[in-house]
Amino acid sequence: MADKSFLTWPFFEDHHRDLAGSLEAWAAQNLAGIDHRDTDAACRALVAALGQGGWLNHAAVDPGGEAKLDVRTLCVIRETLARHDGLADYAFAMQGLGTGAISLFGTDAQKAAWLPKVRAGSAISAFALTEPQSGSDVANLTMTATPDGDSYVLSGEKTWISNGGIADVYTVFARTGEAPGARGLSAFVVPADTPGLDIVERLDTIAPHPLATLRFSDCRVPASALIGERGAGFKIAMSVLDVFRSTVAAAALGFARRALDEAIARVTTRHVQGAQLFDLQMVQGHIADMAVDVDASALLVYRAAWAKDNGAPRVTREAAMAKLFSTDQAQKVIDRAVQLHGGDGVRTGEVVEKLYREIRALRIYEGASDVQRVIIARQTLGQ
Repeated sequence: MADKSFLTWPFFEDHHRDLAGSLEAWAAQNLAGIDHRDTDAACRALVAALGQGGWLNHAAVDPGGEAKLDVRTLCVIRETLARHDGLADYAFAMQGLGTGAISLFGTDAQKAAWLPKVRAGSAISAFALTEPQSGSDVANLTMTATPDGDSYVLSGEKTWISNGGIADVYTVFARTGEAPGARGLSAFVVPADTPGLDIVERLDTIAPHPLATLRFSDCRVPASALIGERGAGFKIAMSVLDVFRSTVAAAALGFARRALDEAIARVTTRHVQGAQLFDLQMVQGHIADMAVDVDASALLVYRAAWAKDNGAPRVTREAAMAKLFSTDQAQKVIDRAVQLHGGDGVRTGEVVEKLYREIRALRIYEGASDVQRVIIARQTLGQ
């Protein structure tokens, strides 16, 4: 049973604690034994189940309500889902990230068209930012959106797009050219069935998720597809990542907690030379290091989330610290758990083996670890 004592920390309010208990019960009943053999089908089923359970109401705003997402709630949900099933966490997170720009900056019409479906789990969303030659270097995107009468014509490619190939709607960032670099980008809502939008490649990874490369060939969208103002795309993208970067750290924390639980179960039931594995001092040292890494990660994650929820306009430094530390340390915690499992740790289908494959991508997407170091250094020097 995962440690829940962190919920008593002053970062949380009673509704966060109530939500954590309700989600734990739901996850235990609905996520056990998920069939992952068909990744697309599993992801669609998980999105539908999360919508029916009401959990996606937290991933996208109510179209008639305040344009604000509660980051602590997002983090608690992602941590809990990741501890139970990595693909369930992915399914939840991408519903939020994919429509984050619409939730925070969309017009009433854009919100009404997509957010109810995303919250219900009847439509799947995606965030199309990365390009073949531009990953973390968002300011140098090359895909174009050319004004043409009452439309924009999108041309270019996006790659490593989560939910690519199964999404119903994409938030797409392209260069409209108001100024060089970051100041010349804009964001658009693009339905998946828009002519000129094609899936050119599905991408396989060590932890299977729906991923694809998209090509936009003279893909025409109406002017009403523009999210926010022309030239505000970089600001929009960074604002969305400011919210969701902390939640990536929360997912890593969930993976690490599960690995610690699995390691404890292993060393307290496995015997070596007539004694429990846990009786070995070196094993105790490993468990202690894992516990410290988990708690330190949780402190950074929920500090960043608390700061954002309490009115900080930007939490770039705090979110970068949370993502860097939590993802890197989760990799170490999981690696120790694999080691403590011996040969079983690398056996296909074992929990710690799946965690080992799941964690690696989190140190890359939404800003690789070394990019987070650059962000932290610049923010620290700037202060």
